[in-house]
Amino acid sequence: MSAVFAFIIVLGVLILVHELGHFLVAKLFRVRVLTFALGFGPRLFSLRGGETDYQVRAFPLGGYVKMLGEQPDEPVPEELRPRSFSAKPVWQRLLIVLAGPLSNLAAAVAIFSLVALIGGIPHPLPTTAIGQVTPGSPADQAGVRAEDVITAINGQKVSDWPQVFAGVKASGGRPVTLALERAGKAIEITATPAKSPVKNLFGEVVEHRYLLGITQKEVVRYEPATIVAALLDGLAQTRFYIEFTALSLWKIIQRVVPASQLGGPILIAQMAGQQLKTGWLHLMSFMAVLSVNLGIINLFPIPILDGGHILFFSVEALRRKPLTLRAQGILQQVGIVLLGSLMLLAFYNDLARLFAKG
Repeated sequence: MSAVFAFIIVLGVLILVHELGHFLVAKLFRVRVLTFALGFGPRLFSLRGGETDYQVRAFPLGGYVKMLGEQPDEPVPEELRPRSFSAKPVWQRLLIVLAGPLSNLAAAVAIFSLVALIGGIPHPLPTTAIGQVTPGSPADQAGVRAEDVITAINGQKVSDWPQVFAGVKASGGRPVTLALERAGKAIEITATPAKSPVKNLFGEVVEHRYLLGITQKEVVRYEPATIVAALLDGLAQTRFYIEFTALSLWKIIQRVVPASQLGGPILIAQMAGQQLKTGWLHLMSFMAVLSVNLGIINLFPIPILDGGHILFFSVEALRRKPLTLRAQGILQQVGIVLLGSLMLLAFYNDLARLFAKG
């Protein structure tokens, strides 16, 4: 139940932010908005406000803003033509479409900043404590344990992890003597580093290096943040996740990351439920990351997504005339097939993970 609740909260907020971006910029340029809908499928309830019908629908997997004259061939009464989407200059139409993804990125900055303001900004502290020992590694075979603290390597004192890294690297594969502190007792263990592949976050081998098979224990201090510091932290985290999301998607296209890693609504619900169990700040951070994902994915130049419309309007601006209705129709169909295939793959991966656990 917590997973369903967290899923509805997270996705509902992000969809609202996205559609609100389209809505507000459309209103700014005096485009008549006919429908503002959250969700798809059967309508649960609606509220009429001015010229817009505000709706909540059954399935919270998206939303839409229906504007007057959204399609170039859509009949529009002559007196309302100045208020139609298709009658607006191409730069205004482009900004209306771009506002959705940009709203998601702005929301990520705001959420990350709020988390920093409430919980503080994490600052890693220098430590030589061991967090994990890889099973079967040289350190494991020599008897090194997690929570051991390295005080010296080959008689040279170490006070932070870069010094530990340098000491192991300098061995060139020769045995190293580790002075350790374990449960208040000083011990010495000799281990021989083995040449091992070093992989990046995407599983690519970037180099080969002599390693013991140990990782640093994370020790973090959370420091109170001012509004300015929280905002800067929010901007920095959003920038990091924009770059990471774009690179991750590129690695999937390159087949470096298997397509089986793609997840759909079931995976999102599971992860949201897990984050909620650890606390609201964790759920908010997850929401911010998901908001970045939503913003970046919607910018992909795939017809039917915002990025596809942005591509159409960019071509129109360069050609000084829009693509033909036939060309737009064909590209939209290609986009529907492509997006539908990706959604089916995501659902399949979700179900495969569920059955694998069962």
